[in-house]
Amino acid sequence: MIGRKVDVRSTATMVQVFHDGSLVKTHTALDQGKRTDKSDYPPEKIAFQMRTPVWCRSQASEIGDACRQVVDQLLEVNVLYRLRAAQGVLGLRKKYGDTRLEAACSRAIAVGDPSYRTIKGILIAGTETDPEPETSGDAGAAAFLHGPAQLFATVATPDTTDDIHDDQVHDEAEVEAR
Repeated sequence: MIGRKVDVRSTATMVQVFHDGSLVKTHTALDQGKRTDKSDYPPEKIAFQMRTPVWCRSQASEIGDACRQVVDQLLEVNVLYRLRAAQGVLGLRKKYGDTRLEAACSRAIAVGDPSYRTIKGILIAGTETDPEPETSGDAGAAAFLHGPAQLFATVATPDTTDDIHDDQVHDEAEVEAR
C-alpha cells in the first residue's frame, strides 16, 4: 500500500486499514508503541529480518568449518554492527557456490584477514585454490635482518674452481712457451 491513500479506523481494541472502501488489514490496538506484522513486509525485507546471528551460524555450518569460523569471528564482537558483513559472506554462496566459498574462507583465515572484503576479493580473483606461498621460516623478516650469510642465500654463487683451473693451465702454457 506504499504511496496509496488509505482510511484508518481506530478503536480501543483494534486498528483497521481500508483502501477504496475495502478492509485491507486489521491490527489489535496497543497501549503504547507500534507493532508490524512480518507478513506485510516485501519478501526482500522479511528475508533480511529473518537472517539473525543464529541463522548465519547455521548457514555457515552447512557450507563448512572455515566458513563457520569466519562467521563466528565476525559475530564475536559488535554483533549488530557486523551482522551485515556475516550476511554478505553468506550471500557470496549464491554466486560462487559452497565449495569455492569454503576455500576462500579458509584462504582468508590463512592470510589472517577473515573479512567480507577479503573473501570477496579472493573469489573475484579466483585465488581460493592457489597453493600457499612458500615460507622461509623467518615470519616475514626483512632480508637485512638475517645477517650476511642469509642475505644472498638464494643467489647462486659462481663456480670459482673452473676459474682457478683455467689460470693454472694458462700459467703452465706460459712456462712451456719459455
